[in-house]
Amino acid sequence: MKMKWRALIFCGMAGLVAGCAQLGYFVQAAQGQLSLLSEARPIDDWLSSPDVEDKLKGKLTRVKQIRQFAARELGLPDNDTFTTYADLKRPFVMWNIVATPELSLKPLQWCFPVAGCVNYRGYYSKDDAQSYAAELRADKYDVEVSGVPAYSTLGWFKDPVLSTFIQYPDGELARLVFHELAHQVVYVAGDSRFNESFAVAVEEAGVERWMAVYGDEKTRKAYVAYEGRKRDFLALLMKHRKMLQENYERDVSDDEKRKEKASIFQSLKDEYQELKASWGGYTGYDRWFAEPLSNAHLSAIATYHDFVPGFKALLARQKDMGKFYDAVRELASMGENERHRQLAEYGESPMTAENQHAQEHAQ
Repeated sequence: MKMKWRALIFCGMAGLVAGCAQLGYFVQAAQGQLSLLSEARPIDDWLSSPDVEDKLKGKLTRVKQIRQFAARELGLPDNDTFTTYADLKRPFVMWNIVATPELSLKPLQWCFPVAGCVNYRGYYSKDDAQSYAAELRADKYDVEVSGVPAYSTLGWFKDPVLSTFIQYPDGELARLVFHELAHQVVYVAGDSRFNESFAVAVEEAGVERWMAVYGDEKTRKAYVAYEGRKRDFLALLMKHRKMLQENYERDVSDDEKRKEKASIFQSLKDEYQELKASWGGYTGYDRWFAEPLSNAHLSAIATYHDFVPGFKALLARQKDMGKFYDAVRELASMGENERHRQLAEYGESPMTAENQHAQEHAQ
């Protein structure tokens, strides 16, 4: 009951900002976060316990190493984040909803205290997420519900390492740690594309440097394979995202657009099967197709990758991570249109590098 009252107090404060209609949502969000924190114990406690299996201890030890590298070599925050561990006994920490109109790739936005307006809405219960998704679909929106293994509270809470990602291969584990810590360095409320693209740029640079120090042949090989599959999959998605965008811009009836939309998504599914075969049957992206494909699936891709080329170009100019962060903070201080314009200029245009990969793999 004490936790419930704490959640309601938090929610009451949030309700003053967001309005009473959001009260139920903030209750589940507060309760979910407080439950997460209550499950967490210091990593050193897990390591010293005779009841913890050696495999988990090995992974937690690796996280400590990655965490130290992040602070020492990447200039990422050296705080209590990822110094505790929680076994959630579920596949994901939460489930995110992304939604778009039926004939558009522009995502809906939801606005919250601290985080500002974002292109997704998260639930700690899959059933709650599916229930809200059903409401959106009833209103004719395209909807994606996806499981989330980790997220950042931007330093407001002591984010724990979670069972939802601890068994990742070492390279992917490092990538996730660097990504979530990057959100504590620079975060612009209401600009998801800027925030996520920045974190992706940091994670990629970080893993490259971490691999040079700690990666053995097996770890490097596994991560190269992971990156190759991710690049191929992203190219496939970007190709079909472009096809959808062109379809929605056509001067034809909505029925014609719907017909072509269905054809494009069937092409995406067919080409994915070919791609999977070229990977030797790797099934890691199958869950992406767990629900009927929609605009929302492809809209979310832009959030994480639109400005990565621009951030990479900026890092190449600055070379030093500290100077890079200062340059990103300067961008963050600008108006949204201006920082987007500059990032587009740095990277030639949003998604230029990814589109080039898409064209290469499409040939």
